[in-house]
Amino acid sequence: MQEVRQQHEQQYEENGYAIIPDVIDPALTEEMRGHIAWLTERHPELRPEQFHHRLIVDDPFWIRLCTDPRLIDVVEPFIGPDVALFAAHYIAKPPRIGQPVLWHQDGHYWPLEPMEVITIWLAADDSTPENGSMRVIPGSHKGQRIREHASNTREPNVLRSEIASTVEENDAVDVVVPAGGVSIHDPFLVHGSLANTSDKPRGGLTLRYIPTTTRITCDGAPAYLCRGNAVPGVNTYPALPRYRAGEHYPFAGCDAPPWV
Repeated sequence: MQEVRQQHEQQYEENGYAIIPDVIDPALTEEMRGHIAWLTERHPELRPEQFHHRLIVDDPFWIRLCTDPRLIDVVEPFIGPDVALFAAHYIAKPPRIGQPVLWHQDGHYWPLEPMEVITIWLAADDSTPENGSMRVIPGSHKGQRIREHASNTREPNVLRSEIASTVEENDAVDVVVPAGGVSIHDPFLVHGSLANTSDKPRGGLTLRYIPTTTRITCDGAPAYLCRGNAVPGVNTYPALPRYRAGEHYPFAGCDAPPWV
């Protein structure tokens, strides 16, 4: 196990990303797919690629999933023992009409100081090139430089923006992740994904974890303590939502908080 962990750490350092299969169990993965379907029905005004973290504040299942100890075990070696959730975002690409994510760097969008953060991409479905898996430019995180980004509304896409300069697409690598597995990536890594034109869904949850020493500089943006200790005066940690039958997605243990 220690050898495997060291391999992941080396891959992350050298390439800016790593793939770790079989992180959560099939039962929780199935609940995750059910949650995406529940959100799709509950929020017909939103595309399923746009289930953003503002929904977390009153969603017990989302908090239960994001704070699962197996996910925190993945990020702790990279950011330390005091771990908070900064944001989470389902990008669930429906069959045949799932939108692409254009080339970008996550750090461009985030109000964090310093930019100490790691992203987990948790697969609800098998994520493959066929259904629009993530693509990365290995090593593009080195130098830790945010490239200029520009608005792009000429074509449907999840972020409505992209890196303004040329991206070395010939160097791109597909990030294939089985359902229940994760990929992790650096905030400076250049990455994106193609549209889902297949008959298969591609659901996934991006989770952004920070050490509790990192400050969220956007006023009113909450954090969620996942492990360890908060730093006094740094970030706001609201009370966790309580499950209410008929209002929230039902899941195993929903009536027995806390889940952290």
